[in-house]
Amino acid sequence: MTEIVFKEESYNIIGACMRVHAELGAGFLEAVYQEALEKEFMDNNIPFERHTKLSLYYKEEKLKKYYIADFLCYGKIILELKALQFLHTNINDQLGNYLKATNSRLGLLVNFGKPSLEYRRILNSQA
Repeated sequence: MTEIVFKEESYNIIGACMRVHAELGAGFLEAVYQEALEKEFMDNNIPFERHTKLSLYYKEEKLKKYYIADFLCYGKIILELKALQFLHTNINDQLGNYLKATNSRLGLLVNFGKPSLEYRRILNSQA
């Protein structure tokens, strides 16, 4: 049986996103969902950092450029929010690249832009 990476933490994060989406619905800007989600995380004692700068590495050498994550939860899960009608595969690829470049194991891509909340777990198999 395959182990689900950071199962409980992911469940808590997605649950918070579902509560925000149930309250606000679709149609707001991404920044509105970010602010509401920050409040939801605080209410539910989910540790997070918002707009965190994550160092990028190339051949184990730190680059001058960095990635700014929407949220870093539990100090280890990158959370990327969107408010789009459609998630293009390049968004998955982009988050996958951030995971590799930051040597993070799990990213969650959450889209608030549809009538039903859409989310994807993106794993970095190299971490």
